[in-house]
Amino acid sequence: MAGLRLGPLLRYVDWESGGSATVWIEADRPCTAEVRCADGTQGASRTFQIAGHHYALVPVTGLTPGTATAYDVLLDGRQVWPLEGSTFPASTIRTPDVPSDGVTVSFGSCRWSAAPAGEHDPVGPDALDTLATKLAADPTAARPDVLLLLGDQVYADATSKATQAWLAARRDLSDPPGAEVADYEEYTRLYDESWLDPEVRWLLSTVPSSMIFDDHDVIDDWNTSASWLAEMRTTAWWQERVLSGLMSYWVYQHLGNLSPAALESDELYAAVRAAPDGTDRLRQFAAQADSDPACVRWSYRRDFGRTRLLMVDTRAARVLDEQKRAMLDEAEARWVRDQALEGPGSYDHLLIGTSLPWLLPPLIHDAESWNAALCRGERGGRWARFGEDLRRRADLEHWAAFPDSFGKLTRLIAEAASGEGAPATVCVLSGDVHHAYVAEPLWRDAAQPDARVLQLTCSPVHNSIPRVVRLGFRFGWSRAGRRLGHALARHGRAGRPPVSWHRTGGPWFGNQLMTLTLRGRSAELRLDQARVVGAAGNGRSTGARLVTVEERELTADRDPSHSGR
Repeated sequence: MAGLRLGPLLRYVDWESGGSATVWIEADRPCTAEVRCADGTQGASRTFQIAGHHYALVPVTGLTPGTATAYDVLLDGRQVWPLEGSTFPASTIRTPDVPSDGVTVSFGSCRWSAAPAGEHDPVGPDALDTLATKLAADPTAARPDVLLLLGDQVYADATSKATQAWLAARRDLSDPPGAEVADYEEYTRLYDESWLDPEVRWLLSTVPSSMIFDDHDVIDDWNTSASWLAEMRTTAWWQERVLSGLMSYWVYQHLGNLSPAALESDELYAAVRAAPDGTDRLRQFAAQADSDPACVRWSYRRDFGRTRLLMVDTRAARVLDEQKRAMLDEAEARWVRDQALEGPGSYDHLLIGTSLPWLLPPLIHDAESWNAALCRGERGGRWARFGEDLRRRADLEHWAAFPDSFGKLTRLIAEAASGEGAPATVCVLSGDVHHAYVAEPLWRDAAQPDARVLQLTCSPVHNSIPRVVRLGFRFGWSRAGRRLGHALARHGRAGRPPVSWHRTGGPWFGNQLMTLTLRGRSAELRLDQARVVGAAGNGRSTGARLVTVEERELTADRDPSHSGR
């Protein structure tokens, strides 16, 4: 008798017709997974097998636009969801009106799994847990139409004590990679720990989600540089780690980003489903993706009515040759450009999801561009060796560390945001840096675009940041920090970026989620933090609530004057 091991996760909900959705599940044995909705619609799919695990992505069609319908999950005809004795409201599939008049998007990144119930949580309440508790307590409360999870959904290189004990029962942790995950089975443990959290499990069953990886999904500073990658490839454990990371990402995160039509035409998905065991076929794909990143595209596009989302892979698509260094390879960069510029006037808001911020605190931006100049030899071999060591120690590998790519993205944003049919806003949505802020650019040698252009950064969902790093980020925005950054850039002969920018909100520190509400050509921003309430909160969602710390209208008239970068 088949049982539900993980899920369900409500992933793709169609915003073009409003009539379809996909639900992801993991079962404990081969079976047929069904989703049956209260309105009579349903879908079914046979599980496929990867490394002894059994998964299904169930398409549900025939849904009525503009409605919400509860659903059950059945395995071989037996109901397994909702869980017996569950106190959560029914999981629902909410479909948009067609055409839709707007969308609400919540986003964030960097989520350690929450501590088990009853245990102290050293990093404070989990923002997703806290959002789930709020929605479960009031099913009529406003909820996001989609969750954008912008990287570090799991931490392969920073495991919990419970997972370390589990790993120790499998192998000797004195052997590399130690207490980090080593293979596919160990990755499944990370997803179990994160997605079996009761509040998060219910939330992901009822709010659609779109995801992209960042470094910790594989390893800290993944693909920092060519020498970093060459060094990793000399280790005995790296090959298995990166292949397992890519395989598990494809199964647990990537598939759910795709529409039913895209899944139907996906050759790898068809091959894996057709095989009695798809492990070898998926492993071949992962090996090819690792050796030749240009052969696969992890980036994707979603249209939510008149809001366009481009979720951009800033990890696996990198070109690491110091003389040709790029955040995106040529084909990937061309795809992003084509998607951003397609159909001018057909969207009111452009969202560019990139785990790494485009606009950093100015000192950090200049430090990274200076470091990139050193590493490519602008100051000679000794400085280049120093620069590589510093790059790894200080995590200097954001957009600013790829100066040509930074310039291309900046010019693309200006082009997409200008001219007849320009959208009302272009927002770059990012995480990674364990704090939240809003920044606004000013083009130096060109007219300001017609659209409001903003960098919106929100991190972490559930993690921490040392006090000294907080102080460093604050200093990075200060005038003294700017002056120090300019000095570094001059030393590296890095040149000036095509834009200056200033911070218009933050920095905010804590476990948090940002929400954009986009209606017509208006855009509103809200930042909510998860905070412990009461005298004896234990860091879990039962003792926490979401507190709104920032709320603003983004499309209101603004002062065109800007402070210098």
